Amino acid sequence: MSPTAPEPGDPLYLDKARPDVFAAMSGVARAIGAAAMEAGVSELLLELVNLRVSQVNGCAYCLDVHHKKALRLGEDPRRLAVLQEWQETDIFSDVESAALELAESITRIPVPAERGATEEVARQVLGDDAYAVIAWAAISMNAFNRISITSHHPVRP
Repeated sequence: MSPTAPEPGDPLYLDKARPDVFAAMSGVARAIGAAAMEAGVSELLLELVNLRVSQVNGCAYCLDVHHKKALRLGEDPRRLAVLQEWQETDIFSDVESAALELAESITRIPVPAERGATEEVARQVLGDDAYAVIAWAAISMNAFNRISITSHHPVRP
């Protein structure tokens, strides 16, 4: 029996089409969470990184998911409201600022000199263990954003 042809405009949810691959991606996310605990990186800081990466990439689905999670973890709605312009405020700590700057650099991939300067500051502020966790979190969130954007995952009412 041949598979039925998709209707025009029907999205192909990559996570449903290849759940084995999505499970592997989810395993990476769990490993990052475990590494964050070992490195002393809070779950809330990971959510700020996830949100900022999703803002840069324009992934509505991931923004919805991680905004809800940040609120559940106790994040201040005011900080979430200004996260897109975090550099224009003084309400984020040096550690949070270094993590957000690193996540943006990994997402946007600026010219080498700018990237190198960002990485150097982030390593000094975060330390190597936390730096590695934040870098992996940003890399992973970029991948999840692309999965959701490509799959046209909807934001449900």
